[in-house]
Amino acid sequence: MMPFGPIAAVTVATSELQSTIDAYRLYFGYELADHDRVTPAMAAQFARPALAGRRYALMLPAGEGQTWLRFIEGKPDAAYRPFRHMGWNAAELMVQDTDLAAARVADSPFRVIGPPANLSISDKIRAMQLIGPSNEGVYLTSFSEKVAAFDVPEARHFIDRVFIVILGGPSCEAVGAFYTQHLGVPPASAVSSVITVLSAAHGLPAETRHPLAALALGGQCYIEVDAMPAGTLERTSAPGELPPGISMVSFIVDRLPEDPRLRWLAEPRTLPQAPYHGRRTAVCIGPAGEWIELVERE
Repeated sequence: MMPFGPIAAVTVATSELQSTIDAYRLYFGYELADHDRVTPAMAAQFARPALAGRRYALMLPAGEGQTWLRFIEGKPDAAYRPFRHMGWNAAELMVQDTDLAAARVADSPFRVIGPPANLSISDKIRAMQLIGPSNEGVYLTSFSEKVAAFDVPEARHFIDRVFIVILGGPSCEAVGAFYTQHLGVPPASAVSSVITVLSAAHGLPAETRHPLAALALGGQCYIEVDAMPAGTLERTSAPGELPPGISMVSFIVDRLPEDPRLRWLAEPRTLPQAPYHGRRTAVCIGPAGEWIELVERE
């Protein structure tokens, strides 16, 4: 099976592009790396022709690296509530110090929904959870020392790149089986973990434990699969628009799979813009309704 990863981009649908750019620049230290308008070919890639002409921006931590945050102007579904719907729930960024990051984002457009705390699975991992200016979930995580079970990147910048994406699905087993069978991701066993932001969103006690599986990808990246509680809603889009919040996640692959069981939004195409850089790409739909954008390595 093909190597899967690293994460190339996390795409967020935003109704206020400039204010979103400003928020990530001022409070996260991200820099604008590229901006333009969605071309007809890009809009066709997403099977959303009405997106042609919309503004978009690509940002990088301190302007460096190959893991982009991409913000695309749109009219996201106003009914969307973070962590209440299936699909991409959050992007997790490696930071140098979670507590100092919390101080930096105080009184900012980022709303704290989980203050800094050590994870239930390891007291060497400290994280906080935010809702960004476009209803996107954001985790800021630091490691006090290396944890043998996790191969993670070092934070070269105060707030660095995305290294984990959080996917809410029907079960860890169903989601894991899809990524293993169709995309070659190694299987991972589920563990029981406290996920306070997920419990809060569903009105559950804070100490509720949820099944969680960490799917290891190339490039020191992971997909964290959270089994969503009963009553979780499907992610819906306004007509002609991208899914709200985190719309899609882009991954590097050696080659696009030719699996007839995969559900593609459109035929593969070659696009010149970042994060594609003239490589073949296509978007398929995952088991939680999530958009998975695949970009060939060469």
